[in-house]
Amino acid sequence: MRTKKQQVREAFMTTLLQIKAIATRSQQTLLQDAAGALALIIMLVVGLHLPAFI
Repeated sequence: MRTKKQQVREAFMTTLLQIKAIATRSQQTLLQDAAGALALIIMLVVGLHLPAFI
């Protein structure tokens, strides 16, 4: 019988393995995705600060 701590650890390791597999499969587009996310964050910050400039 596994303890709760062991179950949580196994679930965490499974999650890490899935993230690693996804990153490996999408390695070519990972940089583009990061750049797109950064652009969205910049647009959000600029949009939120825009009323202060008017």
